[in-house]
Amino acid sequence: MPANEPRARLIRNRLRSLLVLSTAAACAAAVASVPARADGPVYTRAGAPVELRVKDLLGRMTLQEKIGQMDQIAVARMQGDCEWSGGELNESCMKTVLADYPVGSVISGGGMTPARNTPQDWAKMVNAVQKYAVTKTRLHIPVLYGVDAVHGHNNVLGATVFPHQIGLGATWDPRTVGESAAATARAVAATGIDWNFAPVADLARDQRWGRYYETYGEDPLLAGTLAASAVRGIEHAGGSKRVAASVKHYGGYSEPANGHDRVPADVSVRYLQDTLLPSYRQAVQAGAKTVMVNSGAVNGVPATASTYLLTKVLRQQWGFKGVTVSDWEDVRALQTRYRIAADYPEAIALAVNAGLDMAMEPYFAKEWSTGLKTAVDRRLVSTRRIDEAVGRILRLKFELGLFEHPYVDPAKADKAVLGADAALARRAAAESQVLLRNEGGVLPVRADAKRIVVAGSYAEDINDQAGGWTIGWQGVPEGVELPGTTILEGIRAAAPAGTEVVRAATADDAVAQAKNADLTVVVVGEKAAAEGAADSPRPELSADQQALVKALKASGRPVVAVVVAGRPLVLGDAAGTDGLLMSWLPGTEGGGPVADVLFGKADPSGRLPVSWPKAIGNEPMYYQQLPGTNGGPESTYDALYPFGSGLSYTTYSYDALTADAKGVKVTVANTGARDGDLVVPVYASRAVSQVLWPARKLVAFTKVHLKAGEKRTVRLDFARGALAVTPGDIDGAGTPRVERGTYTFTVGDKSADAVLR
Repeated sequence: MPANEPRARLIRNRLRSLLVLSTAAACAAAVASVPARADGPVYTRAGAPVELRVKDLLGRMTLQEKIGQMDQIAVARMQGDCEWSGGELNESCMKTVLADYPVGSVISGGGMTPARNTPQDWAKMVNAVQKYAVTKTRLHIPVLYGVDAVHGHNNVLGATVFPHQIGLGATWDPRTVGESAAATARAVAATGIDWNFAPVADLARDQRWGRYYETYGEDPLLAGTLAASAVRGIEHAGGSKRVAASVKHYGGYSEPANGHDRVPADVSVRYLQDTLLPSYRQAVQAGAKTVMVNSGAVNGVPATASTYLLTKVLRQQWGFKGVTVSDWEDVRALQTRYRIAADYPEAIALAVNAGLDMAMEPYFAKEWSTGLKTAVDRRLVSTRRIDEAVGRILRLKFELGLFEHPYVDPAKADKAVLGADAALARRAAAESQVLLRNEGGVLPVRADAKRIVVAGSYAEDINDQAGGWTIGWQGVPEGVELPGTTILEGIRAAAPAGTEVVRAATADDAVAQAKNADLTVVVVGEKAAAEGAADSPRPELSADQQALVKALKASGRPVVAVVVAGRPLVLGDAAGTDGLLMSWLPGTEGGGPVADVLFGKADPSGRLPVSWPKAIGNEPMYYQQLPGTNGGPESTYDALYPFGSGLSYTTYSYDALTADAKGVKVTVANTGARDGDLVVPVYASRAVSQVLWPARKLVAFTKVHLKAGEKRTVRLDFARGALAVTPGDIDGAGTPRVERGTYTFTVGDKSADAVLR
């Protein structure tokens, strides 16, 4: 029996009352393929070259059919009252969206589920949408169906919810990231969906920003390497149905001027080229089939209307051949919010001419259709540009095999999704744990500990443990029970026989109980939210939680704080506990791995992918701060816990570091008494540089498993692009390049020089 089968059975039993089983006839209809004949139109021939199929189909389409392909509509427009009610699909509204204004794509935004939120019902819903598009339109063109499955198939009740990207960033492990992405893609595919709006390649540079936890970290190389691994995982997951990844939010989305989501960014061209864009480039060049465009503006121009970003950089410099799609209502925003267009047709023209292929205009099928047609009539958009965009969209559909296999079998969906890959999610959560403080060796918990007190509301809050983008957009909706394991449950299960685990009912009770405890574990954090609602002008632990931890410390007994949050939180009075474990947003399986680290069943191998500030007011904070003549307190890079920090239960050493123009070689050793996983980062620095260079810059990294006492020599090559800077003056008008000269490479406490020519 697979390891996850008992859990999957439990979840299926919980949801069984919600299932409506298909009849054999319905199943047979659902898995039917698009009619195809060897002597039919070229585009219907599965064996024909994709480019010939695209050309043939384009030649048969009317202008209205082409315009429809460039629109993505929310499934809510086809459910219930066809506004925002949800519920069952409404055929009259399906006709409007899929036939009258034949859209090319449908999206289930956060919280847009079937009437019964089960994998089987998801598959039925997506099949029904596909069947209408395939059987009731003139050319039988299937739709692309998109979803934000950003940490597992997170919209589906009972699906395994993985750690959010910030936690996966803390693993520094491309393999785990890729496997997690592949597991997500398999679950997504089982419900009929073929387009996943992931991964996020933005950088975490400002702790105030509400989407901080959706990134892999603050460093371009770390974020880009992990995003590239996620792209490969999604698009090469295996199975009969393929899924397209979407690199988002291109580019520079994570630099809002005041830390609030979607506020315009104002950055130098040098900073844009050298720091903000490389992570997207790595992900795109990993083979991503689609790119989602930044909702914000950069240097006074909305990204959705930026020819520089969408055409010059993405296509001409990087060679991207796939589909670009806007984010939510962003084309309309060019008129209504940014006010750079006088009307909607002009807004559409700005976006399409800049290089946008598809608009996520979730409620405006008619308006999009008439708007783009009006733009053509006014000669604002050429039919040639429309053919280019539609050709890319059709090519993607052919490459995904949608014309031959538009449907899935709903009867297989529950088994493929419910509780699937739970063991992988537990491993990912375990690898993401970052131990930041361990005074007096308080962890792992002593074997002779007889009484452990667990305090803090987040100890048994599965919803906030999973975070935003879980079942609903802002997190798990009220009244929904999310299957999973809380930290309290994990501690109870991991505690050895004879150890009493006491759950403190209130803050006062916790303080009283702590006085007689061998250890108090206090679980603190922040509430689940997403996007603008998750913005935090003061990213700190709440006052009541600070007071609780302060009082627990005053008990004189050992206290370990576990933080469940999507960003580093200024701890204030909660700083200085004996132990500090950053658990991020570890997902539905997170309780067990957190407990395993506390009790020493797993070694904490996670390392900070971001910087942890000492005090409010130091945002934005990142380790690549450039040198200056500043000298005030905390005006330089002065983190409480710097980028890359993390402790282990074993010890490591570095030796025999050598460097050349292509990389470094170093001997690493586990000098402790237990096995462990060592993150090995390589930083570069320069004594002299034509443009400012940070004190250190990550240029390569790997993760090495070492048994107790084991020694190993590893070679880490770096891409020359990781060392590139834009030369020239303040205007940053040059092309990024690697300067010649001496570079110092540092690994651990060892350094070596190399000359690059």
